[in-house]
Order: sequence, then C-alpha cells, then structure tokens
Amino acid sequence: MITGILHTTFLTADLVAARAFYEGILGLQLDPHRPTMSFDGVWYDIAPSQQIHLMLLPNPEVGLIRPAHAGRDRHVALGVSDLNGLIKRLEASEVIYTLSQSGRCALFCRDPDDNALEFIATNPLINDAWLSSD
Repeated sequence: MITGILHTTFLTADLVAARAFYEGILGLQLDPHRPTMSFDGVWYDIAPSQQIHLMLLPNPEVGLIRPAHAGRDRHVALGVSDLNGLIKRLEASEVIYTLSQSGRCALFCRDPDDNALEFIATNPLINDAWLSSD
C-alpha cells in the first residue's frame, strides 16, 4: 500500500540558521508553493514528489543528548550524486560529520537544530575515491 516517502519534517528554532545550512551548504531550492500556515517554515523539493519541510516551532526535546554518531539516532537518508563535493562543502562550513560505520559510501551529519541526516552516494563508482582520501 505504501508507495513512497513524500516528505520529512524537521523542527527548527532558528529558521535563518537552518536555511543557511539547507540552502547554503546543501544547495537546496525553496518550494514557492508552501501554503500560509499558523507557523513559519519552508519546504524544499528534493526529487519529484519528495520534500524536506522545516517548521519554526518549539522543540519538545530541548536538552535531550543525541548520540555523537548520527547513524545511531533517528535520521533521514538522502541520495547524493557527489559525496566528495558534499564533504568539501561540509568541511568548508565546519560541519562535523562521521562516515558510515557499515562501510557504505555514506556519511552522517546534523543540521543546526541537531536533526540527523545521512547522505548516501547514488553512484558509488564515481565516489569510490572518497574512502581513500585524506
């Protein structure tokens, strides 16, 4: 019955910082069709019929200590065409990340609100060199 995941939603306490991460570092583009709602936020198109929604709402888990490796936390996994390029962008912005402990061509990081994200190379042949890079 389930045909796909249409969107994932993250809470944010600072929409400006969150947008700087999702737009500036990850390069996502705003979906201009977000309806007016009772709270501020943005939607990003990821792929056809797939989105990330950011909601400017209080976090009910303030103070909760998250695992250092985001792969041990609830997270969303996103496919990326250039994992090496993403690594360079994360490092240039001083975003801490960890490599997948499974040996897959993947990494984990957190957004400014501590939401966990996984990025998996969609073309491992192009990204094979990342495992052996410094």
